Amino acid sequence: MNKIWLIIKREYLTRVRNKTFILSTFLTPLLFAGIIAIVVFITVKNSDKEKIAVIDNSGVFKLPRDSAKSVVFILNTDASVEDFDKKGYTGILFGPNSGSNKTDSFQLYARKNFGVMTEAAIHDKISKEIENDLLKKRFNIVSATVDSIKKESTDIKFGKTNIIGEDDKLAKGNSSTAYAIGYAASFLIYITLFIYGSMVMRGVMEEKTNRIAEVVVSSVKPFQLMMGKIIGIGAVGLTQFLMWIILVTVLSSLIGLVVTPEVLQQVNEVNKGVPMAQMNAPSNDFAIALAKVGGELTAANIWLIVGCFLFYFLFGYLFYAALFAAVGSAVNEDPQDAQSLMFPITMPIVLAIVIMINAITHPESALATWSSIVPFFSPIVMMARIPFGVPGTVPYWQLALSMLSLIGGFLFTTWLSAKIYRTAILMYGKKVTWKEMWKWAFRKS
Repeated sequence: MNKIWLIIKREYLTRVRNKTFILSTFLTPLLFAGIIAIVVFITVKNSDKEKIAVIDNSGVFKLPRDSAKSVVFILNTDASVEDFDKKGYTGILFGPNSGSNKTDSFQLYARKNFGVMTEAAIHDKISKEIENDLLKKRFNIVSATVDSIKKESTDIKFGKTNIIGEDDKLAKGNSSTAYAIGYAASFLIYITLFIYGSMVMRGVMEEKTNRIAEVVVSSVKPFQLMMGKIIGIGAVGLTQFLMWIILVTVLSSLIGLVVTPEVLQQVNEVNKGVPMAQMNAPSNDFAIALAKVGGELTAANIWLIVGCFLFYFLFGYLFYAALFAAVGSAVNEDPQDAQSLMFPITMPIVLAIVIMINAITHPESALATWSSIVPFFSPIVMMARIPFGVPGTVPYWQLALSMLSLIGGFLFTTWLSAKIYRTAILMYGKKVTWKEMWKWAFRKS
């Protein structure tokens, strides 16, 4: 045990004292914060309104001047198709049978292609004006009455869902917050499995190719060497994540003080103009939830979520790191060998993130439930379900079974990888296949 501890200490201190680790720990949150700030700045600055001249004899458009999102409409101007741009307009819209338009539909003329958001705003404005015109003609309802009804209906707020606990006590639920936390936690684990799993594999490969392993295994057993590297690098990852959590919390507080709710609403309005954003509505909810999540964490059992995150982060890493270590021990100097051997390990991780996207919207589906129990998927999928409620959405038996399965899976992959590692770490000059590695794993000692 002392030898494993020495290896853990060496792996941990070597990497933590590295300049790359220090810079990546502090610069990564700042980089993401900077990207978000740039996106918000560009979105706000580039939200200038297009100026459209409207020639409409049908009477659909009523106001001489009106605005809709990113477009300003000016009715019945003296502009024409030949000179609208010279008069300061970016486009000219003809109503049915108006001006040079002899058709029964609206026709837009411009000297450039408008953005998707602008075209969507024009289409929405035309539909709204036609709707108001029909209400006026058929039912004598003016647009002001329609707007008043819509305003009154939107003023009636929908309260948060009341969650009834096992002791019949009520708690406030928040699906948007659960969505944001689940997505973020699952994606972080997904990233770490690749980053730190690959780090374990590269560390083993370097020691093997540099013949350091030959010296080390003369003093310690191959299993001790493998476990020391896995746990040491895992401790590095855990340290980095704890630092990231602290930095992100501080940056989120600062962003909340700088970015006003009006700016967030403006960014959200811009996103709504993009068709893909409308097709994937939860993404807008996710962006809004991220902005509000700091003030709503008390509605969720945050300590349970943090505890489960640390558990699934640690054991998910240990589960896959053992397999990455086995692959690293079997690879010589050819990177293509590493890629081919990594494929069966990385595919379940990729599949888990695909399942997570479904689980985040349907946390109680059969796919989400059973995938959160299988060790290959549970670190990612279960963390997408837990923020929606325990034991409401995730019963205690599912959570316990998922944790026990992951622990059992970690013990199995460690045993399997140790047998492969013991043979492969001292084998040079031969291209190893998964078939051979399988034979080493189940060969009698």
